[in-house]
Amino acid sequence: MTDAGLLEAAAAGSHAAFAEIVGRHYQPVYRLVWRMTGGAADAEDMAQEAFLKLWKNPGQVREAGALKGWLMRVAANAVIDRSRRPRAAPLEEAPEIADPQARPDAPLDRAQAAGLVDRRIAELPERQRLALSLVYFEGLTNIEAAAVLEVSVDALESLLARARRGLKESLSGHWRELVGGLADTGQ
Repeated sequence: MTDAGLLEAAAAGSHAAFAEIVGRHYQPVYRLVWRMTGGAADAEDMAQEAFLKLWKNPGQVREAGALKGWLMRVAANAVIDRSRRPRAAPLEEAPEIADPQARPDAPLDRAQAAGLVDRRIAELPERQRLALSLVYFEGLTNIEAAAVLEVSVDALESLLARARRGLKESLSGHWRELVGGLADTGQ
């Protein structure tokens, strides 16, 4: 069944149709929220907010064929709304305890490299982070991502260019560690 058919059935009260919508779109929406929040513990809650909004009023989706984009936009808005609220000090501000056996000149392993890149992505401005996540991690085309962000394709490409440039600058001091870790694992 198409998204349009599922949306119509969900609007008529079909729990099975709504469950199919969630099953079909939950993972990409969650991954987007997770990337935008830098892996925050409440990423699942924010992803679920998009589906809750759909459950309460399925008629608010104007074009059923763009359901995935609508869900991603609602989830992105939830992240942006939460980021504007005052919050407690993040865990990242807690002092780190150094591993006495770690060598500062050792290359990063694949997980450490991915963690470093994820942290740098999380430091990007919201719109750049969202554009990057939609295109590179969720596989949306530039046209689809522009529709989710409600911007022109040119504006999306500008966001992507600024995000790539920002990542390049923030990772430039770590390139030896990143490349060394991949070379040591034979990747």
